[in-house]
This record gives sequence, C-alpha cells and structure tokens, in this order.
Amino acid sequence: MPLATDPVTPALSVRDLNRQARQLLDRHFDLVWVEGELSNVSRPASGHVYFTLKDDHTQVRCALFRNRAAFVRAPMTHGDAVRVQARVSLFEPRGDYQLIVEAVQRAGEGALLAALEALKQKLRDEGVFDNARPLPCPPAHLGIITSATGAALQDVLAVLRARWPFTPVSVFPVPVQGQDAAPAMIRALSLAARDGRCDALLLTRGGGSLEDLWAFNDEQLARAIHASPVPVMSAVGHEVDTTLADFAADARAPTPSAAAEQLTPDAAAIRQQLAALARRLVRAMEHTLNEYGQRLDRARLGLRHPGDRLAQDRRQLSQLEARMQRAIHQQQRDARRTLDTLDTRLTRQPPSRQLEQARALTQRLSGALHEAMNRTLQQETTRLDVAARQLNAVSPLATLSRGYAITENEQGHIIRQAQETTPGEMITVRLGEGRLRAEVKRRYKR
Repeated sequence: MPLATDPVTPALSVRDLNRQARQLLDRHFDLVWVEGELSNVSRPASGHVYFTLKDDHTQVRCALFRNRAAFVRAPMTHGDAVRVQARVSLFEPRGDYQLIVEAVQRAGEGALLAALEALKQKLRDEGVFDNARPLPCPPAHLGIITSATGAALQDVLAVLRARWPFTPVSVFPVPVQGQDAAPAMIRALSLAARDGRCDALLLTRGGGSLEDLWAFNDEQLARAIHASPVPVMSAVGHEVDTTLADFAADARAPTPSAAAEQLTPDAAAIRQQLAALARRLVRAMEHTLNEYGQRLDRARLGLRHPGDRLAQDRRQLSQLEARMQRAIHQQQRDARRTLDTLDTRLTRQPPSRQLEQARALTQRLSGALHEAMNRTLQQETTRLDVAARQLNAVSPLATLSRGYAITENEQGHIIRQAQETTPGEMITVRLGEGRLRAEVKRRYKR
C-alpha cells in the first residue's frame, strides 16, 4: 500500500513531538495525588530516587529528585503502599510518560494528617500555641525529658559539655514512641514542675517516621506543655519534622543538638571575648599609665626645690626694696627742689608787700564803688520822679481830686450805670479825699 504524502505540511521531529507532548501534560495537570505500590526502587549516587508506582492493572514511572527526597521521612522499600503528590510530565529523551514526585506518604496517612491538621487548628483557636515565654540562657538547672537510651540525650549532653558544662542537668527518662509515650511525658512534665529545681525543660527525641513521632502529636501532651509552669523547649525529630508539641512549647529547635546550642552560650566564644576584653583592658591600662607617666615627668620638670623658690623670692624682694629706696630718694629730691623754688619765690615777693599792694587796690576799688553807687542812685532817683509824674497823670486819684467819684456796691464792685443799683441798696462813694455811705432812693436814666 503506498504511503500518503503531503508536500505542503512539514513533518514534526521526534524531539519536537515529545516536547509538545510534555508541554501539553504540564499545562493540563496540576499537582495530583496518586496511590499505588512501590516497585523497582532505585537510588543512584546522584541522590535522586527512581521507582515505579503500580496497581493491579497498570504502572507509571516516577522520579523523586534529591531536593525533595531529603524531606521524605519513611524509608521507601519494594512493596510499600504509598500516596505521592506529583506533577504529570514526560521524559523527552525516551518519550516516557512519568510523574515528578513532590511528596511521599504511606497509604492511609492522608486521613491521619487531615485529622492532625484539624486538631492543630482546634488547639490554635483555644490559645494552646500562644506560649512564648523566654527561656533562660543558660538555665540555672535544665531538665531533659527524653529516652534515657536514645541518641538524642547523648547529643544534647555532648553539646552541653562542649559549650557550657556548668549547668546542672536532671534527666526525666520516658519512652518517646508508642502508646505509653505521651502519658509518660505528661507525668514527667508534672514531676519536673513539682521538683522545683528546673527553670527550663527540654522535650526531645531523634528523627523517625510519622508513626515514630506520633506520640508528640497527642492532644493531652500539647495541653500539658501549654500548662507547664516551667518554660519548655521542644526539639523533636529533624528539621523537617513538626509536631503539636513544637507548636505548644515556648520555643522550638530543629534538632536536639540545636536545642542545646540555643539554651547555652558558647563557653569557648565567651573565653575568647573575655580574652579580647582582657587585652583591651591591659592596653587601656598601659595607655593610661603611660599618659600619667608623661604628666608626672612634665610635673617633675616644672617642680623646683623650695630653697630655689625662696632664693628667687629673696632676689625679687631685694630688687623691690632697692626700687623703693630709689623712689623715696627721688621723691625727697623732688620735694626739696619744690621747697627751694617756693622759698626763692617767697624771698623775692614777701607777703607784706603783697598785703600793701592788696590794701591799695582795695582802697582804689572802694572809692570807685562809692562813685558808681552815687551815680546809679542819682540816675534811678531821676527815673523814679519821671515815672511818678507819669503815673500821677493817669492815676484815678488824680481824677478824683478834680471832683470825680467812684461808686461801689456792697460786694465792692464798681457801679458804672444806674440800672446796676436797686432802690434801698446801700452803696459806697469814694471821693478825692474820704468816702461816703449812701442809700439809693431813686434811679434815673440820665
């Protein structure tokens, strides 16, 4: 039978076909959960895990890459029933349809984890996870609740010995898995609280599967941790493991060793810090001593013997005394010269001569004064006579002497008109010489 040909539409290469098929699967499928049985489990040196997931009728290849394989707690062996969360894809070089696995659970864990999640939410809503009390670092007395034979206890003790061997430790041995584990840990919490010595508690165990760690998801244990009067740190399993005990505790550490590191300071680091501080202190003391030494040397250079100071004071005193003597002698000489000058002036012009000259001057001035006084008196007398004649010319008394009179009422006011008087009113008439007391009998207009 001849093959059909289409010269217009180009043919896909196998590589392009596989790529498009992979892209189609990637776009169509989100993350899916697939349940089946493990077979052909392979762990090459790369750290990836390759296996086949099958059921009674079919199978599919799966790849669990190294970065995700580290978070799988349970060992994966042939025949195990598991649930995987995966992306549907295609391995292009071989054209194999496969699952890229993100998580692996034992079959039946899904319902268990859903119940755990519901319990977690319930306890969160009740405030059981609200503890956040600070833990002392280092504790005065540390209580460790764990298996007495487990590796976790040895890891914690080893870290404590290396970092801070001074903290007393009390171990409260308990089973850390199985049905009796949670009640035993609850009793240990109560016993540690009654003991009264511990100011911090560490609840810990090593890693394991979900079933191994299930005792730490006990509801009553979470409530007991929340109610503990002593602060509690939880360190259960490895870093990826998280239990209800971790949420209820005051603090959580990813591993037992990490918990011991968080609870204690590093003695070696503190010793190094102390040594560095001691070196700084020594350097500071040396610097201070050197500085004070220099100041002492400068003070010593400026310090003189008291005898030298006294000798200097004596020299200064002698100099001041000499200066004072010279000043006194100079003042005496100046005073003597001034006295000689005054004596010469007194000799040349004795007081008797000055007295005679003053007496003659006084006589001359006295005569001139008398003459000036007579002239002034005569002038003022003449002026007074002229003024008297002028005043008399305009004086009312002169007018009265010519027969005129001045009339006044009882109040002393001058009466100029007849209408200013009243019949029967007493008036006073002032004449050129003397006064008259008169009574108004009648008034006339003219």
